[in-house]
Amino acid sequence: MTSLVWLTILFPLLGAVINGAIAIRRPEAKGLVSLVGVGALLGSFAVAIGIFLEVLAGDGTATRVLLWQWMPVTERLSIDLTLQVDRLSTVMLLVITGVGSLIHLFSVGYMKSDPGYARYFAYLNLFVAFMLVLVLGASLPVSFIGWEGVGLCSYLLIGFWYEVDANSDAGKKAFLANRIGDFGVLMAMFLLWWHVGTLDYDGLARQAPEVLAYAGAPVTLIALLLFLGCTGKSAQIPLFTWLPDAMAGPTPVSALIHAATMVTAGVFLVVRTGVIFSLAPVAMEVVAITGALTAFFAATIALRQNDIKKVLAYSTVSQLGYMFLAVGTGAWAAGIFHLVTHAFFKALLFLGSGSVIHAMHHAQHAAHAHGDAQDMRLMGGLRRAMPWTFVLMGIATLAIAGVPPLAGFWSKDEILAAAFVRGGGNTIYLVAWGLGLLAALMTAFYMARLMAMTFFGRFRGGDTLEPHLHEAPAVMTGPLVVLGLLSIVGGVLNLPGFAGGSHYLAHWLEPVTDATLPYLDRLEMPHGMTELLLVGGAITIALVGLALGMWTTLRRPVLTPAATPAATGLARVLEGKYFIDELYQKVFVGPTVWFSRRVLWQGIDQFLVDRMGVGGTARVAKGLGWLGSRLQNGHVALYLTLFVAGVVLLMRAVIGGAP
Repeated sequence: MTSLVWLTILFPLLGAVINGAIAIRRPEAKGLVSLVGVGALLGSFAVAIGIFLEVLAGDGTATRVLLWQWMPVTERLSIDLTLQVDRLSTVMLLVITGVGSLIHLFSVGYMKSDPGYARYFAYLNLFVAFMLVLVLGASLPVSFIGWEGVGLCSYLLIGFWYEVDANSDAGKKAFLANRIGDFGVLMAMFLLWWHVGTLDYDGLARQAPEVLAYAGAPVTLIALLLFLGCTGKSAQIPLFTWLPDAMAGPTPVSALIHAATMVTAGVFLVVRTGVIFSLAPVAMEVVAITGALTAFFAATIALRQNDIKKVLAYSTVSQLGYMFLAVGTGAWAAGIFHLVTHAFFKALLFLGSGSVIHAMHHAQHAAHAHGDAQDMRLMGGLRRAMPWTFVLMGIATLAIAGVPPLAGFWSKDEILAAAFVRGGGNTIYLVAWGLGLLAALMTAFYMARLMAMTFFGRFRGGDTLEPHLHEAPAVMTGPLVVLGLLSIVGGVLNLPGFAGGSHYLAHWLEPVTDATLPYLDRLEMPHGMTELLLVGGAITIALVGLALGMWTTLRRPVLTPAATPAATGLARVLEGKYFIDELYQKVFVGPTVWFSRRVLWQGIDQFLVDRMGVGGTARVAKGLGWLGSRLQNGHVALYLTLFVAGVVLLMRAVIGGAP
């Protein structure tokens, strides 16, 4: 079955082509679009299950599937389009196609009344196809095809409703921010080729330790450049600002980007190139502390957001920080474990918020009312009208907060424990552990606040809307139920010993991650009283955060936007997201626009090229023409005079120059 891995890419790629053609020829054929769009993902998922079963029965050896020669430049430089199936890519394959299928199914109900329905599914299918290329590529150049492809598709999907300038601007912002990170990946590839002579993942794992000195400048620079790319794709400090704005796209797009595809690409790349990072301890410290700072920083912003999708967006940035904290400590399996569990509960949270927004929109339409359907200050009491969504989002909230036995507890606890252990010999990791604990407290707080503002208390959107609120249709609720079950039981993938498990996922990934062991000490997770104290502390933090979030939100009535006073002090800073966007606008965007307009456009293009170049040449030619026209006036006497003068001058020059 592994030899047919290319089918997992081909199905959504064909779906994109077919639905793209339908969007042009028969956009009203929504039934056919649904069949093609969802069917393509289900087909990929079916193949992925078959591949998983074959890999499960194997010994962990990677299988490489050569499709064709891509760039046979020289004997030394020959890059093939080859796919690699191993235990890491199999995990990613199942997450992308499995969760992606549920999101596609949810989209059938969510987007059914949108006139761009066929175009939407074409983009969505293409997005998944490129993400699969990224995780299945056997070399950096092949993965980079998918890396750039998901960047393109994010631009198309975030700006899907491009008629509104804010939406198209959000798409451009995501595209440009990712180009900055992509520059780092390109530079890293050039340096790897220069120093190691290969860009194949297996070749890098074997040859890089032989030619790159441990902790040397070249390997450190390469690792940091790779991580620059990861900060762009996975929205880490300083390139995180695009991800909250990505909420401009349809809610299922947010779920796909945040849970199952694009933003996890950076975490995957660090694990896939783990040997490079293991050879660069300084880069590992940078990855860990950046992840911890991002987790903390984004969580503080989420505390004061009122847009339900913005809260979840900053939550995603924060949870990605945890994943980088994990891989920065060398806890590769813990990072992938949290990637998987996060895909379950974050997809559930986004799709649940989509159900809420869907209900608010329909209620507004039925009541001929207007308002922000995403502002939690206009919600409240929705648990009565939407009991399924309430229960399922409650499960996801407990999971992300880290309440046992739900999936998020096991993965987050393992990350914090790994940082604590690594902190025994390095203060940087101890600081990162402390930041992770504080972020966990704030995560529980802002998620409890979200649930309280959305589902508890009285409905604040108006008496005319409340009778029209209702639960989402089965095609939308069904995927939520599946994700809810996965959020409950997903932790069994990597249960620790004290819970009756044996870190199954960690053992599963050993054929991939053990290549780093000669250069990075294996983490010995705590046991006994230390382990119990860490677990007890994590549970206490989650429960305290949830209790505080519910109490502070419900102890007094939530004010509507019109009645909310302007924020001051720290609250204003958090609501303004630390004014990072404004800072970037002033420091980077503004000067770039000024330089482009004043120097490149007006100075070089208009003055030098147009006026002095093209325009100047035209004026010289015109002047010479005018002079010639003055001489050609039809007076024979003038012609004879000029002729004689010319002959005299010529003879003088010849005779004067003779010896």
